[in-house]
Amino acid sequence: MFCLGTNIISWCSRKQSSIALSSVEAKYIAANEAVCQLVWLRRIIFDLQQNILDPTTILCDNISVIAMTKNPVFHARSKHIELRHHFIRDMVNKKEIQLEFINTYDQPADILTKVVPAEKFQQFKEFFKIAN
Repeated sequence: MFCLGTNIISWCSRKQSSIALSSVEAKYIAANEAVCQLVWLRRIIFDLQQNILDPTTILCDNISVIAMTKNPVFHARSKHIELRHHFIRDMVNKKEIQLEFINTYDQPADILTKVVPAEKFQQFKEFFKIAN
């Protein structure tokens, strides 16, 4: 989900096109897909004559994924991941994006991918300012 201010402007939920060998790899690939979408959105905003000076924040609920984007020492764990999925590292290095940790229980994207209890559903509705 991508927000501009407090408004959701883009979202996507789909099955991954490649097979992951671990949950960390699956989340790394998903984060990479989000970065690709983010680059596209940043270019649209730039085309609308709006400069983006600060890196855009992506919330990630996996500390290992965040570490993999910043530190190539994880090579032994990530060498089997296809090269195209490492685009995220380039964007972090260029400081166009930054990954921030969010607790799994507070991850708003879960509303698109998981069954959530009624109270969590209500919490996310309030977070996204969705009326009843």
